[in-house]
Amino acid sequence: MAKGSDTRNRILDIAQDAVLAKGFDATSIEEIVAGADITKSGFFYHFRDKNTLAEALIDRHVKTEDELFDGLAARSSALTDDPLQKILIFLKLLAELLENMPEGHPGCIVASAVYQDRLFSNAVHAANRRAVLGWRKRFREMFAMAEANYPLHDPVEIDDLADMVSAVIEGGLVMARGLNEPDLTARQILLLRSYVKLLFQPRV
Repeated sequence: MAKGSDTRNRILDIAQDAVLAKGFDATSIEEIVAGADITKSGFFYHFRDKNTLAEALIDRHVKTEDELFDGLAARSSALTDDPLQKILIFLKLLAELLENMPEGHPGCIVASAVYQDRLFSNAVHAANRRAVLGWRKRFREMFAMAEANYPLHDPVEIDDLADMVSAVIEGGLVMARGLNEPDLTARQILLLRSYVKLLFQPRV
């Protein structure tokens, strides 16, 4: 069982690196098979086709991101009980995490799948939707707690504000790669942090 799990994870690792480097369309099963040093039948033992591979990559990516966000949220909660300060600390820690990646963040599997959604089945589209809605739910809960304690200074929908976190992260990753500025995403997150601070904090 462990050997099969190791092979599956190796396939996912190789596929993820290839997809993040050049997209799903340009990543072939043949190159994954060669990289993993397995037969094609070995690949199909674990994944029925590229759709099931994509779905597994998305689910694994979401799990990894959730663990990362959970860790940052726990650190934030350990430092303060104030819901607004928790958000501000969370965003600061996230920016620092990204800033400390000298080569930049490798990218987002969910975004890669969205860019080429014509390739995929409804199951993959549903996995992507679950991922995005999961992030919305996470950030919405954080902002809703802040809203309960601080009045908003603009008529902003909390769901839209929650989506803005993902939009800034994903957009920052694209721009960072396009401009070859690895710290660009961190800078954008800090700008978002400033906006959130202004949006919620009481005016003197």
